[in-house]
Formats: sequence, structure tokens, C-alpha cells
Amino acid sequence: MLNESAFVRACRGQEVPHTPVWFMRQAGRSLPEYRKIREGIGMLDSCRRPDLVTEITLQPVRRHDVDAAVLFSDIVVPIAAAGVDLDIVAGTGPVVAEPIRSAGDLDRLRPITAGDVDFVAESVRLLVGELGDTPLIGFAGAPFTLASYLIEGGPSRTYLKTKAMMYGEPQLWHTLLARLAEITQTFLRTQIDAGVSAIQLFDSWAGALSEADYREFVMPHSAEVLGGLADAGVPRIHFGVGTAVLLRAMGEAGADVVGVDWRTPLDRATEIVGPERALQGNLDPAVLFAPWEVVEREARRVLAEGRAAPGHVFNLGHGVLPQTDPEMLTRLVELVHLVSAR
Repeated sequence: MLNESAFVRACRGQEVPHTPVWFMRQAGRSLPEYRKIREGIGMLDSCRRPDLVTEITLQPVRRHDVDAAVLFSDIVVPIAAAGVDLDIVAGTGPVVAEPIRSAGDLDRLRPITAGDVDFVAESVRLLVGELGDTPLIGFAGAPFTLASYLIEGGPSRTYLKTKAMMYGEPQLWHTLLARLAEITQTFLRTQIDAGVSAIQLFDSWAGALSEADYREFVMPHSAEVLGGLADAGVPRIHFGVGTAVLLRAMGEAGADVVGVDWRTPLDRATEIVGPERALQGNLDPAVLFAPWEVVEREARRVLAEGRAAPGHVFNLGHGVLPQTDPEMLTRLVELVHLVSAR
């Protein structure tokens, strides 16, 4: 009766045998097998090796029996391919050697082609062959979040330089984000053409903005990315952190599924987003450090609130924290499947 995966069907608001579940950052530091295989290999190098990407992506599928795999990669991979000198520093995150601060700096950010990220396409093809009926999610960083790294030179808590350009040099700002939108769309299209079943656009730091600023300075560029993939036939998920006031606008940017962090109950998020879009989320990752009875209670609450949405993909409200006990994730997947079985 159900000829597509539960994950894809939930994204489309269709009938599902159970609520599907996957976890952002499920392939990563919480798994001892991941830490072992990554020993001595830099993050960017890891992302460029299809054999390694394949194994790392498969690890949580084997261990947790999640309903979808997510490609092991990083949001800065396409801007590195575009010519930006950067590194992903352990314990810090992406660090850009020469931040973009002027119009002349834009010359260091060229358009990319599928050939520039052929290692990603090869990874996807290998994974599709290995995963069988389990869907694979591709992803990319949204223009605003990528711009914040490029302008700040690395992670930031205040985004002062980013907002200074946004407010003070709007023409330069829009030129930069338009270029990033083009790069991001090419990166996602490459993954789709290689066989991913869905894509997620991470605007991780959009929560630093007001709704008015988001709509003026950010939304047109995210809409360019998502709208440009409307013909691809795969669900498009849009996610950010601290985005309670932005949820409606993020849906309007072109999402089929709006990712919700742990701060907004899913039934409330449905009222904000509207009945035409599915939701993804939204257990607080920190709950996984509490006793199991607390995890079970909170997971049941999320499932109950998620029933208000036309479709619900169970996830955390942000990524799996490195110190998380993998056994807790495995038990959580089992619980979600059991409680939500139709």
C-alpha cells in the first residue's frame, strides 16, 4: 500500500505506517565507530573521500535503525569548492583565512559546477546502492548562514560584522547572498541528480534576525535556492535554530517541511506555519542526558503535539550532542516506532 518510505511520505503529508525518525548529526561524534574511523583525518578531507563518507553515513543506520540516512558532509564544502581558503578546526568550526568584507573580496568566491563537487555525487551514488529502500537526505547551508561564516571569519555569537554589512552595505550584501544562493543550489542539485530522496537547507543562524530583517535581507535568497529546486520532485526541508518568529516566513521561502527547534511546541508551530506544510522536530537534544523515563515522557509529548501537523518527521530540535549515549538514540527510535505505529 505504501510504495514510498515513511520518511518521504511524512514529508508530503501522506499516510505513514509510523512516524519516521532521523537525527541531525546522527553520523558523528556520538558514535565510537565514527571517532575511530576519523582518527587523523581532517573534516574537509573526510568529506571529500566517498569511501569514508559512505561508511560514516551508514553507521547510524546500522546502529539505530533510523528511517533515513543523512549524507556525511559539511555546510562549508561548497564554498571551499568555490575557492575560499578555509579549514574546519576541531572544537571551533569553520575558520576562513581571508574573510569577505568588501566588493573586491567577492572575486574569491566563484560559481561552482557539479564537477567541482564530483566527490559528493560519487558518495551519493555509492550510498543509494548500499541503502536500498532507506532514503538518503542531502543538505546544504543557506546563504545567510554561509555568509555569516565568510564575513565573520568563523563562528560568532553576535554577528556584528555580518549585520554591519547587511545594514550598512545592502547592495554588497545582496550580491554576496545571490552568489551564495547560486553555489548552494548547484550543490543541492548535484546531490539530487545523484539520487538523494530529500534535501535540507540549514539556516542555522537565522535566529539572530528579526522577522522584518529576515524577509528583507535573507528570505529572497533562500527562496531562490528552494524555488530553484521545486521541479526536482524531492521534499525540501528548511531548518534554523531559535527561529520561532521566523517559522512562517521560512515556510513561505519554499519549504515542504519546516524544521522546528525545541523551543516551539509542534502544535503551536503548525498554527504558525499553516496546514499545508509538514513539520520536523523537535526533542531538546539535552533531554537525552536525563533518565530514560524523562526521555520517554518528552518523546511521547513531541509525538502527540506533532499529530497536529499534516505530516511529522521526528527529530531533535538541533543536532546530536557529541557526549550523547548512542544507546539512548537507539532506544528512542524504537520508542517512536512503537508509540506511533498505525
